Amino acid sequence: MATDSIGNVELTDTTPADPTAFLIEPPRKRTKTTAGRRSRTNFEMLAWLFMRLSGIVLVFLVLGHLIIQLVLDGGVTKISFAFVAGRWASPFWQGWDLLMLWLAMLHGANGMRTVINDYAERANTRFWLKVLLVVATVFTVLLGTLVIFTFDPNIS
Repeated sequence: MATDSIGNVELTDTTPADPTAFLIEPPRKRTKTTAGRRSRTNFEMLAWLFMRLSGIVLVFLVLGHLIIQLVLDGGVTKISFAFVAGRWASPFWQGWDLLMLWLAMLHGANGMRTVINDYAERANTRFWLKVLLVVATVFTVLLGTLVIFTFDPNIS
């Protein structure tokens, strides 16, 4: 583009003749509720951050679990009811498995929530799928927690 001595751009065949074509609209102002707070929450940002952090922690928990259970402790042939009973007698292994259960379930449920938001077209369908997801997640987490903490190795 050619400019004059002041630095103004001269119009050529490739530049639009309308000077408003170069104007950039200012960003939209955020809407506020009547109480003066923002109407939008940071839930999606927190969910995104949770996915990244829980994913990193899960990598270490799962790889550590696999290395300890399968490499250092003799492999899958050693796993039995007595093996699990011995592991869960230790609060360390109860905590390890509980953390793995909770993070994996919440990580997976958050991912499924995102998939539901992306692919469920109707609001009613999206609502019921999310209700079903929450019920399944809560049921699995509570049942798994109950099993870890109430496991009785003396079943007769």
